[in-house]
Amino acid sequence: MKLLKRIAKVTFIAIVTAICVVLVAIFIASNKYNTIVKATPNNRIENISPGQLGKFVNTFIGTGGFPYWVCGFNFPGATVPFGMVRLSPETMSFFNNTKDFSTSGYYYGDNKILGFSHTRLAGTGATDGGHFLFTPTTSPIDKIDFHLDYTHKFSHKDETAFPGYYRVALNKEAIVAELTTTERSGLHRYTFTKEGNRNLLVHITNTTGNHRSKDGFVNIIPKNNEIEGSVRTFGSFASRFGGVQVFFVAKFDQPFSDYGIWDGQKLDKKVLSKKSDSLKIYLRFAPESINAKVGISYVSIENARLNLETEAGPFNFAEILQMAKDKWERKLALIKIEGGSLEEKKVFYSALYRSFQMPTIFNDLNGEYKGFDKKIHQTTDFNYYTDLSLWDTFRTVHPLFNLIAKQEQRDMLVSLVEMSKQGGSLPRWPSGYGYSNSMLGSPADMVIAESYLKGIHNFDVHLAYKKMRQVALETIPKDSSAAGREEINGYLTYGYCPTEFGDEAVSKTLEYAWADHSISLLAKELQLPEDQALFENHSKFYKNVWNPDTQYFQPRHKDGRFVEKFKPLQLTYTDWNDEYTKDYTEGSALQWRWAVPYDTDGLVSLFKNKDYFVDELNNFFAKADPKMATWTPGSYYWHGNEPDIHAAYLFNAVDRPDLTQKWVRWILDNKYDNSYVGIDGNDDAGTLSAWYIFSSLGFYPIAGTDIYQLGAPLFKNAVLQMGEHKLTIGTENYDPKNIYVKKILLNGRPLDRTWIKHDEIAEGAQLTFIMAKEPQFLINKQSYKSTL
Repeated sequence: MKLLKRIAKVTFIAIVTAICVVLVAIFIASNKYNTIVKATPNNRIENISPGQLGKFVNTFIGTGGFPYWVCGFNFPGATVPFGMVRLSPETMSFFNNTKDFSTSGYYYGDNKILGFSHTRLAGTGATDGGHFLFTPTTSPIDKIDFHLDYTHKFSHKDETAFPGYYRVALNKEAIVAELTTTERSGLHRYTFTKEGNRNLLVHITNTTGNHRSKDGFVNIIPKNNEIEGSVRTFGSFASRFGGVQVFFVAKFDQPFSDYGIWDGQKLDKKVLSKKSDSLKIYLRFAPESINAKVGISYVSIENARLNLETEAGPFNFAEILQMAKDKWERKLALIKIEGGSLEEKKVFYSALYRSFQMPTIFNDLNGEYKGFDKKIHQTTDFNYYTDLSLWDTFRTVHPLFNLIAKQEQRDMLVSLVEMSKQGGSLPRWPSGYGYSNSMLGSPADMVIAESYLKGIHNFDVHLAYKKMRQVALETIPKDSSAAGREEINGYLTYGYCPTEFGDEAVSKTLEYAWADHSISLLAKELQLPEDQALFENHSKFYKNVWNPDTQYFQPRHKDGRFVEKFKPLQLTYTDWNDEYTKDYTEGSALQWRWAVPYDTDGLVSLFKNKDYFVDELNNFFAKADPKMATWTPGSYYWHGNEPDIHAAYLFNAVDRPDLTQKWVRWILDNKYDNSYVGIDGNDDAGTLSAWYIFSSLGFYPIAGTDIYQLGAPLFKNAVLQMGEHKLTIGTENYDPKNIYVKKILLNGRPLDRTWIKHDEIAEGAQLTFIMAKEPQFLINKQSYKSTL
């Protein structure tokens, strides 16, 4: 039996190795496209250019990299801030004609385009969306294999993209495809540059990542040049709550000369309507240019038509494109920067662009949306948002919104509270109209508490607090799909999550404690002293999984014994049998060693002494791989995932801000660039992008609190527009080589600390960094811990 197990294990490793070799080959093949080259303008298409700030945005950043976990999973297509529609190409690989290398549908190493679909997530590890795939073609329509016979080879030199716009030349068939969007509508323009068939295929039941779909419906209305339909799809997240139903209406500027419907692989010409779980249609046109406007809704066909006619109906392609550009210009103008290199400026504005791609506006123009109870609800004074990647975005994205997008952040808070009313609890990773329950902890607690601490009060905070308290102290019923803390019983009984009770025990203990700290801060604001004391006590539970002998957070049995099998450098990704890492989430014990940013005094006290803490943390960075997006993240600092992305700021707590400044700059220089890779891992709805925004400006939020740690700015000057107020960040003795800070001034007065509170900048402030070439040893005369 042992021999058979060994043979099986060797065989498995051989298979995995072979797959990795193939993936490496694909990655290397994609390296030949190492710059973004604009398409040569076709004389039938007007010259189109980005906005004044949009010209600094590279929408291809994060679309490549090693497939799956170190790919940014971004997409280059057209969208507007928080748009319901994210209209972008779906690509396929030359390897086995698969389209699974990116969850967003587009992978830079691919060489084929299957078509252009209207929905997707941005930068996440989940394949949801891909609704209503449009494919222009001059090929005959009687082929059978939709994926193989109607794909287009393309080259990156024939792509152009900027915020609100995407264009590609499909070389084989001499078609130029252009895309732009409103919030709830997508616009397609297809120019056929040679004579021949001019067909458009619409894959009604398409999904990103080849997930299941059913209940496809389409209705062709030739007299109105329209099609309408719907489908229910079961993506990575939607499959967890019964699928998501999406509706569309498409209106064309030209009549159909022919049409038909595929039911599976059976083609019926001149059929007007069909229901099927596998549904595609074709439309034939005579003119050389076709314009399509497509409205989307998650409520009804009628609402999709309303969205289309109101947002896009009265306007042509150029007018819609200009409106999309203007929307992006307003967002990008919220932060103005001076200094830095051109490449750094491009990375900055590309990161700011990606920070505004999610979450998703989910209500239609009439205010209707489908809620977590699967009923139709009506918004009043807010936009309803979904697709909140909270376990990621609570760390950087929502703190950014608290500064420069307060109205949208307020609407997101209202949306979270509405979800809790409809579904029973605050969500952890809401997607569509259901709980995906992805990841761990209760990150909504941090988002809500921090926003309230930072002055956003116009939402039902008392109901929000009630729901936070409920999840922190009660078990979610087993028959409920609501999000809870899976190991809450063990956590409350033992003061930690015992390893016997479930996976990820160490990570859950640390995440629960962080959330409890934010609850305690909100309880203090709401004048609930007993709750404040209770949750402040719970926030110290992280200490209960600290093993003083190994100097790591380590899994424990319910009888108090630490698990004996322990390898702190072992990665979850390479621990095939979960021998050593089942109690950690997406990383090594070493990467989770620093996961207490809200109580650095307490964290440091667990180590042998301060010098040991500094040495160990410094070693954590010094041994990290300096290359970006390598095929394996390694056991040391990894900027491609969330558990340790705050770690460089921990040096501030032990009077070594020079090391914070050194390693933050190292990350900025080594883990971001202006290439198609551009990011160290999944961008996770803008989380890594927002990290760059904060760190390049010289400060960083402690999520779930009202505190910012101070670093060193990358740029000479910056201005943040915070509603009616401005935060101005300036430097003295600025030089790209001067990465250290000699002194920090707040409104002209020297700071004796390396942190600031939100209320010190909320109504406008001037933050000045006096830079130096050599390390400066600033000492905190005030611990930020004492101010919480």
